[in-house]
Amino acid sequence: MNNNVRKFDVLATSACIGTLILWSIGPNFIKFLTGHLDSWTQNMLRYLTACLFWLPFLIFASKKGLVNKSVWRHALLPALPNIAMQSLWAAGFYYIDPAFMVLLTKTSVIWLAVFSFIFFVDERPLLKSNRFWLGAALSVIGVTGILVFKQDFSAYKTMVGVIIAMGTSIMWAAYTILAKIAFKDIDSRAGFSVTSIYTLFGLSVLAFVFGKPTDCLEMTLWPWACVIISGVTAIGLGHVLYYVAIKRIGVTIPALVILSQPLTVFMMSSVLFGEFLNPAQWFFGVVLLAGAALAIWAQQHLKPN
Repeated sequence: MNNNVRKFDVLATSACIGTLILWSIGPNFIKFLTGHLDSWTQNMLRYLTACLFWLPFLIFASKKGLVNKSVWRHALLPALPNIAMQSLWAAGFYYIDPAFMVLLTKTSVIWLAVFSFIFFVDERPLLKSNRFWLGAALSVIGVTGILVFKQDFSAYKTMVGVIIAMGTSIMWAAYTILAKIAFKDIDSRAGFSVTSIYTLFGLSVLAFVFGKPTDCLEMTLWPWACVIISGVTAIGLGHVLYYVAIKRIGVTIPALVILSQPLTVFMMSSVLFGEFLNPAQWFFGVVLLAGAALAIWAQQHLKPN
């Protein structure tokens, strides 16, 4: 047996898959809430839910000494781009449909790969992996093809959404990189619970300056349920699982796995909102999934530094 080959990381792979499922639920909830709240207010409420979900753990961890001044200091790094990313992320769904929005943000994989190769030594062996480069190429081709064959790509509302999505992808890459740097030796749950508090503070300021928080007082039971469910799953649990994945196997491979998110989001949005993908987009979607699967294979056979 070749001991130089890194064993398949079951926990990290499970975390990637869990993140994919939970982050496929979130966009559809956000799209639904566009009819009830402005983007600033729903951001604040959803992050408030995530903070409350992790608050018992944060109190317990603080008493046990797991959350100290170092955690609070390091959490400032990913919190800043996270505030910007979350603001742009929610705003995009007011202009374009869930699956298309998610597709556009997948361009972040390019930024993630470049940043990772520069800053993280343990990511650099992937530069020598033919499987990885083929998987990355297929992923990029898949995303590009789905975008090119979007029928109303040149419409004004669509273009605004595209610009917002591009900004989201850059902020997402920055957030992911800084999260790995900040929480390299910190418990993922502790790191996110503190980051979510900083993020909630920033989003709350933005909500009261640009949004209409009082609109939530007029919501019925189901919109409130959507706020709570999406806050706990897509934010509270999804981000922690993603932290676990990037901490164990780096940022590039989890990002490629999440590239399959547009198709899982589409499965839901096609039923809920009537979103449509033409045959060409379906073809490139399969190409995208093949690239993500190949990247996971590259991780299984990756030689450590």
